[in-house]
Amino acid sequence: MAPFGKIYSYPNNFRVERAQVVAAFNGLEVPLAEDFKMGVDNTSDEFRAKFPLGKVPAFEGADGYCVAESAAIATYLALSGPKKDQLVGADAKTQGKIAEWAYFSESELVGNLLPPASMVVFKLLPYNEQLYNTCVSRAERALKRVNVALEGKKYLVGDQVTLADILVSSVIFFAAKFLIDDAMRKEIPNVVSWLQHLSTFPEFKPLGALAPLETRVTP
Repeated sequence: MAPFGKIYSYPNNFRVERAQVVAAFNGLEVPLAEDFKMGVDNTSDEFRAKFPLGKVPAFEGADGYCVAESAAIATYLALSGPKKDQLVGADAKTQGKIAEWAYFSESELVGNLLPPASMVVFKLLPYNEQLYNTCVSRAERALKRVNVALEGKKYLVGDQVTLADILVSSVIFFAAKFLIDDAMRKEIPNVVSWLQHLSTFPEFKPLGALAPLETRVTP
């Protein structure tokens, strides 16, 4: 099967991995662009003609269609295959709830988890204790919101995996590598069970193994 498209990014980017999970559910092959050099290729005129901000991840379809922003890429892939109705919903109310979680994943999770990760994992930002603590507190609040939503449920919306589960869980899988330690997991048991359940699906393989973190990564 010929690739449906390719994604430009650096390796091990959870924002790419979530798109590849969606692609797997729809039977689409969406590999990383080969030989892409971050900081070089994304500054070229050719790249900027397709993606004016030069940001990654960025998707280019085999037909030439281009779209940027992680959630937008995942949504496009969800709409492009046989499991479209399952992933994005078959009616307006279901679609609305899935969209609600998609926006939540970007604003409440990605927005609050990337600054701490940039400080203690990627070392792209100098450590700022006030910013770190504020973001972690907000991330904990968001995780508890997900925990409440999953009470007595296997999935965030409906009775099968949707884009909501993929977008939200992918960020939490990422956070589990550096922030969600033993103490935090005790506060969100429903989230832990949900992640363990999702990890049994072969389509979630791009997110990697779910390995419990004993102590969070510190500066």
